[in-house]
Amino acid sequence: MTLAAPRASERGARPLIETRPLRNPDAGDAGQMGRRGWWLVVLNVLIPGSAQILAGNRRLGRFGLGATLLGWFLLIVAGGLALFAQPALVWLFAGPLSWIMLTLVQVLLLGYVVLWVVLTIDTLRQVRLVKVPPISRWALPVASILVLALVGSGTVYASTVAASSRGALTTLFGSGGPSLPPSDGYYNILLLGADSGDGRDSMRFDSISVVSVNADSGAVTITGIPRELSGAPFSEGSPMLAEYPDGFEGHADQTCGWDPWMNHVRHAAEVCRDDQGTGLYPDAAAHGSAPGIEATKDAAEGVLGIEIPYYVFVDMDGFAQMIDALGGVEIDVKERLPEGGGPGKTGKSVEEWATGWIEPGKQRMDGETAQWYARSRYTTSDYDRMKRQRELQVAILDQFTPQNVLTRFNEIAEAGTAIVQTDLPKDKLPEFFDLMMKAKEQQVTEIELTPDNGIEEGEPDFELIHEMVNAALHPPVTETPAP
Repeated sequence: MTLAAPRASERGARPLIETRPLRNPDAGDAGQMGRRGWWLVVLNVLIPGSAQILAGNRRLGRFGLGATLLGWFLLIVAGGLALFAQPALVWLFAGPLSWIMLTLVQVLLLGYVVLWVVLTIDTLRQVRLVKVPPISRWALPVASILVLALVGSGTVYASTVAASSRGALTTLFGSGGPSLPPSDGYYNILLLGADSGDGRDSMRFDSISVVSVNADSGAVTITGIPRELSGAPFSEGSPMLAEYPDGFEGHADQTCGWDPWMNHVRHAAEVCRDDQGTGLYPDAAAHGSAPGIEATKDAAEGVLGIEIPYYVFVDMDGFAQMIDALGGVEIDVKERLPEGGGPGKTGKSVEEWATGWIEPGKQRMDGETAQWYARSRYTTSDYDRMKRQRELQVAILDQFTPQNVLTRFNEIAEAGTAIVQTDLPKDKLPEFFDLMMKAKEQQVTEIELTPDNGIEEGEPDFELIHEMVNAALHPPVTETPAP
């Protein structure tokens, strides 16, 4: 005789409701509810959306999990580009598509934060806190909120970086000049520094230099031009050449009684003209420049014998803000330097008028100290100040590491848009970024047009200057003799 198989209830099998504790828990078992609660919270943290798929609204869970997997995929792609194809990554976020890409990133990041908040609240609802042990009743929501705040704040910060990037790119490069190929193998950029606080009608460039970047290797050469260099010849084709065929002569009249120095070229081309220089350089404003800057470009081209299509102007009055945004700069001070505006007409000694001192030795300077290091000149010469300014330029370049820029991006972007003006075209940014990364691995070459190098600012030998610059940018190639 065959016996009938016992029913499930007769053989002690547990009902289905007990075999899936995440979705159908025994609400009367506080221990099981506590363990279930921690599993759901951990899953919500590690794989947002998975808690809903296992224990809650599957439709919401599928949406959350899909968004999470998409986010992981995009992060992996971005990481791969950052490691193996940096130019492509920079092209996406600093090239022609930058506004669209950065806006999309910002929207996606903020949208994901909102979604994660919804998923976290829903997860805590699924936990049923009133059914878990008393300790877990408080620990579960606290842990969820802490993790959400930590990761969510990082995501929100990343969205602000995207917004800052978009704003900085629009502000700095919104009206750049024409995109041009390198000249004789180099991108030459006029770097100007002045105090906007002096007032626009009297603003003169206190720091004038030209940064030449090798278009292949990224090697950087910085040529400092004395601000009081006299008689600068204007480059061929310059509108200023017709005004000053024998070199810059300055002005003799009372309203424009300026010397024939490099830092007075702007005044002659812009301030001393009824049309503010628009007749000389009608396209300057449309390209993000100004007649005075274009005239100074032409003078620098004539002085150095190279083409200079672009400029970067740094407001020295806000210079300290950029240094602080970068976290300071490392400088080896060679001699004691006073801080302060100088004796004026008081006749006081340096010990009496100095507001502070920069002591010799290696030190990390904050923005204010670095600013005085660049300005101080009453106990040293203008040539010494030029060298210190060049030293600061190199130190600032060293601070632009990917890690530093990433962690301080918002501060750097804010400082940059406040103190920097340029006509660099936006479509050149990916290429310039690649060159900057190459430049950081090489020694910067410096050319100083000083008496030590045979250049007198009152009567400069421009042919000698051309030879010096050409020898630095295009050194002779030494051929290896055949065996």
